[in-house]
Amino acid sequence: MSDNELGTFLRTWREAVTPAEVGLPTGPRRRTPGLRRAELATLAGISVEYLTRLEQGRDRNPSAQVLGALADALHLSLADRLLLRRLTKEADGGDPLVCAAAPPLSRRARPTLRAVLDHLEPAPALVVNWIGDVLAHTAGYERLAGPLGQLDGERPNLLRYLFTDERARRFHRDWSHLADDLVARLRHDVPLRDPYVAELADELTVTAGAEFTDRFADLATAPRRTGSQHIEHPEAGPLRLLQETLALPGEGQSLVVHLPADEATAAALDRLNGRRPGALRAVGETG
Repeated sequence: MSDNELGTFLRTWREAVTPAEVGLPTGPRRRTPGLRRAELATLAGISVEYLTRLEQGRDRNPSAQVLGALADALHLSLADRLLLRRLTKEADGGDPLVCAAAPPLSRRARPTLRAVLDHLEPAPALVVNWIGDVLAHTAGYERLAGPLGQLDGERPNLLRYLFTDERARRFHRDWSHLADDLVARLRHDVPLRDPYVAELADELTVTAGAEFTDRFADLATAPRRTGSQHIEHPEAGPLRLLQETLALPGEGQSLVVHLPADEATAAALDRLNGRRPGALRAVGETG
């Protein structure tokens, strides 16, 4: 096995991507159908010298921003972005250790919060920690979010789903608006230099690229406590939901409740939950 797998990966992809695929003209004197180093470096916004060092294995610790820019320039799929990230961490000796002084990231909702969720049925409601991990939810939320793929995996995360699952753009009509809000919450609602946020941000910088990094760098967008979502649900049809987010003291958790914005959505959620119409009532938008 090569001791420079990261460099081999980058060089192989550079030589496999044609200029036409990235919007560059195809000249008559090209010796290879792939990209020149200078072309990839320009697309990624890095120097040719630095790209050369990466491909030759003389630099094995590129930043997440550089990896994300290279992944965007090469039009890598999510699977290839994940592989790029893994090869980089292996070349650098593995994942960095979380700072021992950092407060522990909550992975479970308190029993009292689970009891609150029970009383909120059949409304779609969930508890999340400060990086968007879903810690607990109502059965109503599972019926809403499960068919969207939002609860897939051992540790569902709202941001990871939104930016890396292709179904998110298909089901969420206001994807861009929702992405703005979730990243603003990640950026503003936690202490600076939080290691868990930094780790997730590095991951999404590589796997999602500029769609995430541009939003993460924008300090002007503030998170909202109330909002709305338009969902094209594969089972319930079009849904218009209002959202309330309540910050819970002590453990960096939030309670998020979704409510129907109109009677059609209320009736659709009742059908989704196997209930007669009227179990949920439309709230309606105000202000």
